[in-house]
Amino acid sequence: MQDDARYLKRKVTVGGLDVHPTQKALVVHYEVEASILGESGGHMLGERKEGQKIIRMKSLSPSTDVGALAKKVLEECKMIPASRLPQVEQLLYYLQNRKSSPVEMEKKGKRTVKPKELTPFEGIELNEEASITRVDEYIELLYEGIPEKIRGSALILQLARNPDNLEELLHNETALGALARVLREDWKQSVDLATIIIYIFFCFSSFSQFHGVVSHYKIGALCMSVVEHELKRYDAWREELRKKNKNVLIKSNGSLRRDQDKALRKYHGLLAKQEQLLRVSLYLLLNLAEDTRTELKMRNKNIVGLLVKVLERDDEELLVLVVSFLKKLSIFLENKNDMAEVDTVERLARLVPCKHEDLLNLTLRLLLNLSFDSGLRAKMVEVGLLPKLTVLLGNDNNRQMAMRILYHISMDDRFKGMFVYTDCIPQLMQMLYEHGEEEIETELISICINLAANKKNAQLMCEGDGLKMLMKRALKMKDCLLMKMIRNISQHDGQIKSLFIDYVGDLAAEIKEEEEEDWVLECLGTLANLTIPDLDWELVLKEYNLVPYLKDRLKPGSAEDDLILEVVIMIGTVSMDDACAVMLAKSGIIPALIELLNAQQEDDEFVCQIVYVFYQMVFHQATRDVIIKDTQAPAYLIDLMHDKNAEIRKVCDNTLDIIAEYDEEWGRKIQSEKFRFHNNQWLEMVESRQADESEPYLYDNDNDRTDLFYSAGTLSKDSCFTFLWGQNDLFGSSRHKLSFLFVFIPVYHTKFTE
Repeated sequence: MQDDARYLKRKVTVGGLDVHPTQKALVVHYEVEASILGESGGHMLGERKEGQKIIRMKSLSPSTDVGALAKKVLEECKMIPASRLPQVEQLLYYLQNRKSSPVEMEKKGKRTVKPKELTPFEGIELNEEASITRVDEYIELLYEGIPEKIRGSALILQLARNPDNLEELLHNETALGALARVLREDWKQSVDLATIIIYIFFCFSSFSQFHGVVSHYKIGALCMSVVEHELKRYDAWREELRKKNKNVLIKSNGSLRRDQDKALRKYHGLLAKQEQLLRVSLYLLLNLAEDTRTELKMRNKNIVGLLVKVLERDDEELLVLVVSFLKKLSIFLENKNDMAEVDTVERLARLVPCKHEDLLNLTLRLLLNLSFDSGLRAKMVEVGLLPKLTVLLGNDNNRQMAMRILYHISMDDRFKGMFVYTDCIPQLMQMLYEHGEEEIETELISICINLAANKKNAQLMCEGDGLKMLMKRALKMKDCLLMKMIRNISQHDGQIKSLFIDYVGDLAAEIKEEEEEDWVLECLGTLANLTIPDLDWELVLKEYNLVPYLKDRLKPGSAEDDLILEVVIMIGTVSMDDACAVMLAKSGIIPALIELLNAQQEDDEFVCQIVYVFYQMVFHQATRDVIIKDTQAPAYLIDLMHDKNAEIRKVCDNTLDIIAEYDEEWGRKIQSEKFRFHNNQWLEMVESRQADESEPYLYDNDNDRTDLFYSAGTLSKDSCFTFLWGQNDLFGSSRHKLSFLFVFIPVYHTKFTE
C-alpha cells in the first residue's frame, strides 16, 4: 500500500464560504483533485470532485465573542486558510444578528414536548438488587404486612423498569394478580405502596401492546379513584393548615410557632409523596388514553375536572404532565366544553409566563386549542392573558404560539380595541419593519390585518413613519396581504384618510390589466375608501386612464366578483365629484351598471353598491339628466324600493326622492307606486268584494243600514283610487293620504252619496 501511495496525489481547494439558509451554520464549498502520478512523477490520470462541509454553530448566541469563535472554527476546520479569518468573522456576525427564518420558527412552534420520563421516587429505592429468578419470593412478600408488601413490590418494580423483563412478567399471572389485589385493597393505607404498584403497571402502559393487561386488571379505574381521593385529602390538609395558621395569628407564642413549623414540614412531606402518586397515576392514564374508547370512559368519570384541579399545584413536572394530558383531550369538542365549565383558563393564566420552558410551551399550545372557542377567548381576555401574551412576542421560542393565540383574539371585534392598551401594536410594527425583504410570517400579517380594522389601532400603526414604511414595502414587494392591512387602515374616517393623499398616485398606477387581480383588488379597495373632499379624482382618472379599465371590469364575468364589486365601490367614491360623475356618465358606465345589476340581482352587496352609485350621480345635474332621461335606472329603483334588504330600501328611497323632486313624470310614477304598495291590502279587499256581488252585507238587518251607504252607483276600485288620490290638497303628502285611506276602510260594498 505504501508503494502505491507514493504515486497518488490529493489536493483540496476551498472555494466559497457562505451561511446556511435556515440553520446557524457555515457552509464551506471545496474541490478535491485526485491525481495518479507515474514513477517519474509525471501526471498520468486525474479526477475533480466538488463538495461542501457544514459547520454548525450550536453555541452561537447574542453574547458570543465572534472573533474568538472564528479562530476556533479555523482551528477545527484545517481546510479553511488563515487568510480567510476576516470573512469567517463577518459571516458569524451575520448569523449572530440574523432573525430566525419562517422555517426555523415553524419548527420551533411544532416541536413536541413530552412529560419527563419517570424515575424512581424518593423513599422507594432499595439497597438490594432484584433478580428475575426470584420473582416468586417477591410475590410471597405481597401476602405479609404493609412494610413487606412495599419491599416486595419495590423489588418487582426494579425488574419492571427493564423492558426486557416485561414479557416474562406478563406471563406471570400470579404476580400481576397479586399486585392488582394489593393495590385494590391497600392503596388507602400506604401512599408509598400505591405509588410503587401503579408504577409497575405504568411500565406496562408505556408500550401499546401491553395496554390489554393493564385494562384487564382495571388499573385505569383504580387510578381514577386514587387521584380523586388524593385531591380530596389535599383540600382537607389545606383547610387544616389554614385553621392552624389562623390560631397562630391569634396567639403567637414560641411553642405555637414551633408547632406551626412542625405542621408545615409534615404538610410538605405529605404533599411531596402525594404528588409522586398523582404523577405516576396520571401518566399511566395518559398512556391508556391512546385508545379513544378508553379516553371516553375517563371523560365519563370526570377526568377533565380532576386534571384541572391538579393545576393548583406547584410541582412543575406534575404540571407538565397535566397540561400535556389536557392538551390531548382538548382536541375533542366534548372535552373542550368540559374545560370551559371548570375554569380551566383561569388556572392556566397563572402559568403564563413561567420559567419552565416546556411547561410554558405546553400551556400555550393548550390555550391555542381552547382559543378556537369564542367564549374561552373572552375568558382569556377577562383573566388578563392579553398583556402576558404580548410580552411573549419577544421570546423566540414561544413567539409563534403566542402570536397564534393573539390572532384568534384579534378576530373578535369586542377585543380589537383592547390591544391599544398593551405594547402589542408597536411590537408588531417593529417585527414588520425588521423583516426587510423577507416573506412576512402568516400569523404576523394576519394579526395586523385584523387589528387594522379598529380605528385606534390604525392610528397607532400610522404614528411616525408607520404608514410610509407599510406603503413602501407593500408597493415594492407587491405584497397582497400587507396591502390588505393598508386597505383596512384606509377605511377609517378622520385624519387617517388624509395621510393617504401622498400615495393616491402610487395606488392608481397599480390598477392595470397586466397586474395580478388579487393585487389590483387591494389597491383598488384602498383607493375606494379614500372619500376625501379635497381630492381631485378627475385628475387621477385622466392621468392614469382609469375610466376604460373601470368600464371593462363592469362586464359580468370579466373578472372575479370581488374585483368587480370593488370597481363598483370605486365608481361610487369618485362619483361624489361632479366632473368625475359627468366623465363616467359620458363613457357609458351607467348602462354597464344596469347590465351588471341584472346579472347580480340576487347578490345584495352588488345591488346595494350599484344603487349607491345611482344615488351619488343623481346629485349632479348632468348625470341626473342622463340617468332619468337616457336610462331605465329609475324603473329598476322602483322595483327595488320594496326589497327585503333594509339597506337597499333605504338607498333606493333616498335616490327616488331626489329623482321625484327634479322630474315631474317620474315623480308621479314613484308616488303612485308608493301609494299602491302602502295600500295594497285595502285594494285587494275591494277587488275581492266586487268579484263576488252576491256576498251578503255585513249588517244582518237591512233596516239598520243608514242612507249614507246607499245611493245610486256603486263605487268601483278605480273610482275609489281616483277619489282618494284627488284629495292631495286636502291631506298633503302621501303619508297623510294613507291615514285618510284607513278612515274609509270599513266601506263594505258601500255607495257614496253626493
